[in-house]
Order: sequence, then structure tokens, then C-alpha cells
Amino acid sequence: MEAEEIREYCLSKKAVTEGFPFDNETLVFKIGGKMFLLVSLEKHPATFSAKADPEWSEELRENYPQISGAYHMNKTHWNSIVCEGLKKNLIIKLIDHSYDLVLNSLPKKTIAEILAR
Repeated sequence: MEAEEIREYCLSKKAVTEGFPFDNETLVFKIGGKMFLLVSLEKHPATFSAKADPEWSEELRENYPQISGAYHMNKTHWNSIVCEGLKKNLIIKLIDHSYDLVLNSLPKKTIAEILAR
């Protein structure tokens, strides 16, 4: 997947916003005001950071050399993913997992409002 495909997929999810809070190169996707994915628009192959359950992160990092602890992020909860060599369905699963983790961490009222859209 390329950065634009990742962007389109993220924006297809409910209540997602995008912006450049850090620099003009790193596009950040949020739900409920909380980050769930950062993608570099300049790196080739496409590279993004996403949240993941710590136990799954360990497994992913052991099995995929393209997945490591995310630079400048809490490496227990954030992975850096280089898309080259990964199957699209795994990339989608990683994005969905990050989105779901952040969505489920929001207040119940906020979750209900988002899901009602």
C-alpha cells in the first residue's frame, strides 16, 4: 500500500480527522481527538505508525522485520510499519486494530455518538 491508499482507507472510517500537527510531512489521523495513525508522505516505501496491543506487538515484531517500535512514540504501544513486503490484508488489519483500540479508549458517550453516525 502507498501513503495515499492508507489515507483513503483511514478517512473511510467513521469520525476520522486528519491533520499535520508536527510537520508538513507527517499526516496524523485521529478519532475523538486521539491519534491512531501517523503516515509519512515522504518515505518510500510507505511507512506508518499505529497503535497495537503490547502482546500482539511483540509477536508482530518477531515475525515481520518490517515492523518495529515506533520512533518518537511509546514503543510498547506503537509500531512503525514499512509496507513493502507486507500483504495488504495485514496492513488493513493493523490500521483497523489501531482505530479500534483508540475508539474503545474514548468515553462511552463519545463512542456512542461516533457509532451512531
